[in-house]
Amino acid sequence: MEEILLKANDSCENVANIEKYLRKVDYIIRRKGREILSDFNITVPQFTALQILINEGELTIGELSQKMALACSTITDLIDRMEKAELVVRKKDDKDKRVVRIEVLPNGYDVLEKVLKKRIEFLSEKLSGFNDDEKSSLHQGLRTLYEAMRMNS
Repeated sequence: MEEILLKANDSCENVANIEKYLRKVDYIIRRKGREILSDFNITVPQFTALQILINEGELTIGELSQKMALACSTITDLIDRMEKAELVVRKKDDKDKRVVRIEVLPNGYDVLEKVLKKRIEFLSEKLSGFNDDEKSSLHQGLRTLYEAMRMNS
């Protein structure tokens, strides 16, 4: 009985340590990510909006507002700044001219690609001491965790 309790405590401790290190890794990646974004003169919300628009396609302000969980007025201001930076443009919907959609411009795609490349370079540098099996194991473990979390969200 005592052995079972010890194993349960070890398991809980392992989970607590996994959670702790996931938070620490997330913090470092976010900090480095903000640093990279500042090199490209783009904010975190602008980068997030670009990612969503590129992945989802052209969206309205309302649709983007829902996906980012921000007020429409906040998204309108964000898109105004992104238009000035020539990352996106507002355009009338082909089928319903009353609907305005946000289209990512070539400069927006370019910025996203360059930022992601820098982020991958950063992570690659940090993983340089890992052998291929360790990288594969880490990848598989993170993917499995993501899938388990995604299914229950």
